[in-house]
Amino acid sequence: MTSQAATFYADGIRLAGTFTPTTGGGVRPAIVCVHGYTGRKETYMPSFVRDLTAAGFHTLDFYHRGFGDSDGTPRRVDPEEQVRDILAARIWLSARDDVSQVAVMGLSHGGGASIKATAVDLEIVALATVGAPGNGERWHRSKRTPEEWDAFQAELAADRVTRALTGEGRTLPYQEMSPPGPAEREAFKTMYKTEDAYPDGYPIENVELACGFNAEDWVGQISPRPLLLIHGEKDTMVRHVEAENILARAGVPKELHTIPDINHAEVYEPRNPAVYAGVIKKLLEFYNGALA
Repeated sequence: MTSQAATFYADGIRLAGTFTPTTGGGVRPAIVCVHGYTGRKETYMPSFVRDLTAAGFHTLDFYHRGFGDSDGTPRRVDPEEQVRDILAARIWLSARDDVSQVAVMGLSHGGGASIKATAVDLEIVALATVGAPGNGERWHRSKRTPEEWDAFQAELAADRVTRALTGEGRTLPYQEMSPPGPAEREAFKTMYKTEDAYPDGYPIENVELACGFNAEDWVGQISPRPLLLIHGEKDTMVRHVEAENILARAGVPKELHTIPDINHAEVYEPRNPAVYAGVIKKLLEFYNGALA
């Protein structure tokens, strides 16, 4: 496969991505591939791009504003802004002569933003998410004890004052801003390596922004377009209850594919190739049906 650099804009901010045409080219459906909270698409997205394009779909994977080669405030994760990034990616694809229709695949936190993007953009014909949160505050509360949550609220309040007075807030290593669940801690050492990629840390404002965003409030608007949710049963990074709540609020057609006995990182090929093989098989079944 021969990939091409893709440049497009959201809110006037330049976003950098990669368009990968399917083998043989031609007019084909395309899938927007949306990365997760760490911004490390280079770690876990290549296998999805490889297998989706091999199956007959064009793909566009890109860095949200603030990550990778994209412009924007470094490592700031505003779900509402990321929704607009996804919408711009869809428009860029739809403007191509070799794209017949567009679907979306959202990984982890990117799945939450993808839910709202799909809800508001009727040109997106189908959505699949992998390990997506439905309620930002519930998701972040699940990472801390009640006492830790209360203490962190005091830190967020102090940071709001600092940002208002100076224009800059605090940053923390990813593992402190968004603590991995006990099942995923080893993966952050061996796979994500967020401190290697972003040694300056992530704004703690990201937690406040996440807590104000609830993808599950939007998911009902996706119907009658098809929705697939994939989630690990023992995910402690984004707990399975998130998928359950999204499913309960979604219209039809919808499906929750729960993978027994795995955590958040196991769905990615670098961590568990055998589990990933099942994930991509389910995704291809879904997209082949939705984009027929």
